[in-house]
Amino acid sequence: MKKLVAKGATSLALLSLTALPVLAQDAEAAAAPAVSPEVAYIFNTLLFLIGGFLVMWMAAGFAMLEAGLVRSKNVSMQCLKNITLYSIAGLMFWITGYNLMYTGVDGGFIGSFGPYSFDAVGGNALDTGYSTASDWFFQMVFCATTASIVSGTLAERIKLWPFLIFTVVLTGFIYPIAGSWQWGAGWLSEMGFSDFAGSTLVHSVGGWAALAGAIILGARKGKYGADGSVHPFPGSSMPLATLGTFILWLGWFGFNGASQLAMGTIGDVSDVSRIFANTNMAAAAGVVVAVILTQVLYKKVDVTMALNGALAGLVSITAEPLAPSVWQTVFIGAVGGAIVVFTVPLLDKLKIDDVVGAIPVHLLAGIWGTFIVPLSNSDASWGTQIVGIAAYGAFTLVASAVVWMILKVAMGIRVSDEEEALGLDKVEVGVEAYPEFGTGSQRM
Repeated sequence: MKKLVAKGATSLALLSLTALPVLAQDAEAAAAPAVSPEVAYIFNTLLFLIGGFLVMWMAAGFAMLEAGLVRSKNVSMQCLKNITLYSIAGLMFWITGYNLMYTGVDGGFIGSFGPYSFDAVGGNALDTGYSTASDWFFQMVFCATTASIVSGTLAERIKLWPFLIFTVVLTGFIYPIAGSWQWGAGWLSEMGFSDFAGSTLVHSVGGWAALAGAIILGARKGKYGADGSVHPFPGSSMPLATLGTFILWLGWFGFNGASQLAMGTIGDVSDVSRIFANTNMAAAAGVVVAVILTQVLYKKVDVTMALNGALAGLVSITAEPLAPSVWQTVFIGAVGGAIVVFTVPLLDKLKIDDVVGAIPVHLLAGIWGTFIVPLSNSDASWGTQIVGIAAYGAFTLVASAVVWMILKVAMGIRVSDEEEALGLDKVEVGVEAYPEFGTGSQRM
């Protein structure tokens, strides 16, 4: 559960253990006093805030990853989309998203419409155990992450304004309604579905939305030949893509670690530490497997596969980053890396053009991570996990396809062939990222 109250993590416990020296034969465990509600409130709120700004920093990671993996003529567009979608998500999650996700769900399918209210100035929410504004901020950055996933898949041929309108719908309605089913104590939560930090709720939802868009939008001009051949479009900057991956890796510690949702006890802090370690191990396993497999299959190591292997390992462990042992964690992350290597060419065979590999990383690795939760978490069941995966897939794919089709009919979602050839930086943004190497004026 994502909400602290629903998770039952507001219990107060020890910050330190003390014991009086006693004779061994008379020794008994001494009960230490619990910390005050105020202290627990402060630590829980601090966890939300630290986790929140780490996840917010992932927006920079997505921007740099996409900037590196698109061609030079489209880099400014990706930067513009990422800063704008983050801003739209912030506004929409306040206008109605948070309440749709968390207020009045009560085992159902949807929460309440309307804007969210923070605590009064100088106020407190000791009954919940954390500041309401810190909770809203932490949940909001997850919402923005979902939209970032869509941006990279549809790069280099989608118009700016239809994409932004879709972002409004995704962050204000589709993601919050879907999220309410589990983290808002909705019907899937009642069934026992388990998704600790969002392999499905965030990553697969974003992946399904991206898949619907990619199918309706179509591939980039010249990407696939009539004979079934695939023509690679190399990205503009591997250093930028690598930087973006490391930023995302760093941000993931907040994504998974702060999803513990409490830091007022020794047990909570220990669990956050364990989540950090497991998160790192899964990403590392994803990289190593991707490197080995590309060497074996292609006789050369593909750096983009290594980068996406890290991200796939991170997505895979996100559904349950606390319970797995080290070996289970390595296995889960390793399979995530393998998923990328084998499904990227599969998408090309299906002529589904995913510019940055977000569908294998976020959708397919997200499905894998959610499915495998019962391996380490005995409270989860295979059947319920499958029901949840299918429910999120059906809802998000259909809802996203409907929105994309409406936008396609109403205003068009794709630039012209000529505009695509010129690059979206020139025709839609008006500011080229690399004018000295593009179509802009040459400078000595």
